[in-house]
Amino acid sequence: MEQNHTMMQFFEWHIRPTGTHWNRLKKLAPELKERGIDSVWIPPVTKAQSGDDVGYGVYDLYDLGEFNQKGSVRTKYGLKKELIAAIKACHDNGIAVYVDLVMNHKAGADETELFKVIEVDQEDRTEELSKPVNIEGWTKFNFPGRKGRYSSFEWNFEHFNGTDYDAKNDKIGIFKIVGDNKDWNENVDGEFGNYDYLMFANIDYNNDEVQDEMISWGKWLADTLQCDGYRLDAIKHINHEFVRRFAEELYEDRGEDFYFVGEFWKSDLKACQDFLDKIDYKMSLFDVSLHYKLHEASMKGNEFDLSTIFEDTLVGSHPEHAVTFVDNHDSQPEEALESWVEDWFKQSAYALILLREQGYPCVFYGDYYGIDGENPIDSKREAIDPLLYARQTRAYGEQEDYFDHPNTIGWVRRGADEFDRSGCAVVISNGDEGEKRMCVGEHHAGEVWVDLTGTREEYITIDEDGFATFPVNGKSVSVWARPDEDVE
Repeated sequence: MEQNHTMMQFFEWHIRPTGTHWNRLKKLAPELKERGIDSVWIPPVTKAQSGDDVGYGVYDLYDLGEFNQKGSVRTKYGLKKELIAAIKACHDNGIAVYVDLVMNHKAGADETELFKVIEVDQEDRTEELSKPVNIEGWTKFNFPGRKGRYSSFEWNFEHFNGTDYDAKNDKIGIFKIVGDNKDWNENVDGEFGNYDYLMFANIDYNNDEVQDEMISWGKWLADTLQCDGYRLDAIKHINHEFVRRFAEELYEDRGEDFYFVGEFWKSDLKACQDFLDKIDYKMSLFDVSLHYKLHEASMKGNEFDLSTIFEDTLVGSHPEHAVTFVDNHDSQPEEALESWVEDWFKQSAYALILLREQGYPCVFYGDYYGIDGENPIDSKREAIDPLLYARQTRAYGEQEDYFDHPNTIGWVRRGADEFDRSGCAVVISNGDEGEKRMCVGEHHAGEVWVDLTGTREEYITIDEDGFATFPVNGKSVSVWARPDEDVE
């Protein structure tokens, strides 16, 4: 049995745009590894429409902080050489690096062009509101600062199928570009009639030139950075057939160990399952269904039935393809998909993703290090560290659930021979103080266990039959396990 793997999303929306983030990652790599983090998902590394952009308003895919474009050489996070040094530091410490790819759209074009469009209804993109008309759109990308280095490909309106601004009439809308073989992609999410279009200049994956260029770039980026995998942004808006092809080509180029996780932001489990079917299970997905259940549980308190927490979740149906998370940069306060898990439930939520057998858990930088910006949020590190330690050293072996009460649930991990002192008992309450009588196994008989969270101070002795009664405070979590040094 190998040690548990844990990912960290190493950014939040409001990190200060000082160009020092890659250096921060380099410095923190040894500490992350010590905490049991052995992979990091880093933000978009490519030049965006400004040096302050979080990275999702992507401009030049081949500029990793190397060329003077859009007002700076660096990206929000630093220079290319600092990025490469940070990845090396991660690798030196046994940490895999997954790079965030934004392949749905482009922003910050260099010039406008005249072309024909049809305006469509923003609530139903299949409903046309106008006849074909000429507009002036920001769709020409020639990257004057890079001068053709790494790729001579230049983008124009033929490579997009939609945009959101007519400079000729200073009008905002959703404009479908007209031309041969031009339409929204059919292999996308069906929300708003057709959810191919999301924002900015929308990349047209019906175009063979575009597909070839994006795959070529994906290979170039992996070769250049020697990264270990990709996180794919906004994939419900991208041609699903292309997503599958992209993954297949990268596996062929980088090997089957190259890792993919996709952001398919749907709380509907069946939609996630259907997507995995369409891409032939070539990647994992973030478990959005579980995130929303954790959020709901934090909002409803003891009115939420904890025994149902894993029902209709991806980790419940496809654990091998589920990346579990509590919050991320989109769900944090003031952001597009705000659904922040309340403070009182945050530690319990992390216990639900970190201490179980199923899923690949991802810790959010904003929870661990805090959130910056006009309304800062304090770090939850003191609450998360004991759980990371328990995951790294105790949460191994057979799992048995005691999900037999709406407000107090528990589970045990019985331990594995390969990990000294492993095994644990987790109890969570969203109501009053409670307890669970659970079996951790006869091989633990006579051991004295403590609460690794430090919330409860008593000692629990395991009975000769392997059972014990494990208490928990109201609206809290306790993680019972053998301490590093035995208690008499």
